[in-house]
Amino acid sequence: MTCLFCRIAKREIPCYKIYENEYSIAFLDPAKDNDGHILVIPKKHCKNIFDCDDFTLSELMRSVKLISNHLVNTCGFSGVNILNANGEAAQQSVGHFHIHIIPRKDNDKIDAWIKLNGGITSLEEIQKKLKVVEQYE
Repeated sequence: MTCLFCRIAKREIPCYKIYENEYSIAFLDPAKDNDGHILVIPKKHCKNIFDCDDFTLSELMRSVKLISNHLVNTCGFSGVNILNANGEAAQQSVGHFHIHIIPRKDNDKIDAWIKLNGGITSLEEIQKKLKVVEQYE
């Protein structure tokens, strides 16, 4: 069985489309948890950011930026939250790479920030562990 988002991209399942180009499609989140919550997906199947090729990722982010600018410049929103989860540990709910755009208005009382438990390791130790050594070519 093809994944849900692939079926939407192939127009096998209807959606409330906001934007589409050759590489991506954006539609209203059917969960309807917030007015204007948009999902942006690549038409090419990628499970998450880890297996998304650079070109597909770049084109997806172009769409995210275009839609975000439209929401602020044309639709009366003041900002956007851009959210994404990759892998089960990060609570990715659909096995197709996707970006959430949550349009925001001043004083809308939405708290989109996750609640973290606080770090216990020194920043120096974490830096040593996480520092990227090689440069991208």
